[in-house]
Amino acid sequence: MGSIGNGRSVSAVGIQMPPEGSKTVLEPVSLPVTTSPVPRWPRLGVIMVATRVAALVMALLSVSLMVSSKQRGILTIFGIEIPLHANWSFSYSLQFLVGMSAASAAYSLAHLLLIAHKAVKKVPMVPSRRQTWLLFAGDQVFSLAMMSAGSAAAAVSNLNRTGIRHTALPNFCKPLPRFCDLSAASIACAFLSCVFLATSAVIDVIWLSSP
Repeated sequence: MGSIGNGRSVSAVGIQMPPEGSKTVLEPVSLPVTTSPVPRWPRLGVIMVATRVAALVMALLSVSLMVSSKQRGILTIFGIEIPLHANWSFSYSLQFLVGMSAASAAYSLAHLLLIAHKAVKKVPMVPSRRQTWLLFAGDQVFSLAMMSAGSAAAAVSNLNRTGIRHTALPNFCKPLPRFCDLSAASIACAFLSCVFLATSAVIDVIWLSSP
């Protein structure tokens, strides 16, 4: 209690201050933050779809060009005219190329339909690890098969253009230019389809290596 000059007594109110030199630390309050998972390769799905579409288009072009490679011509040797008829079905190597290109196109189309089904159901495009292993195996098999078919067909096409070195075999592409050009374009498309399938296999490896 304290007294003032007019004789009334008042109460002294004391305010306790923190001692000098003391430091008050304010701890930040952590607020819950919701974050959506960010994929390691955000554009990998788009690249995968693009490679599948490219492999499908190249395989279909290879089939259509080879199937349409038919021509008749006349080969003249020492003044003797010999009728020629070129058709892709006459060569086992070209038949193998057509069959493998058709199978590769069906494989790529099936994968694209699976992706479209996931997009309709709004399911993530990234496949499971089991599906990725199956895709990796399929990409490897079809890539190597397309390379084998393209190499066999290229040997036949080169033989038609150059003939046999130690035999007087003429150049059949001179009287049959359309057949040879369409065959060469089909073989080129087959090799491009092989490249895109190999790229898809690399994408599968990237997915498998992702955590």
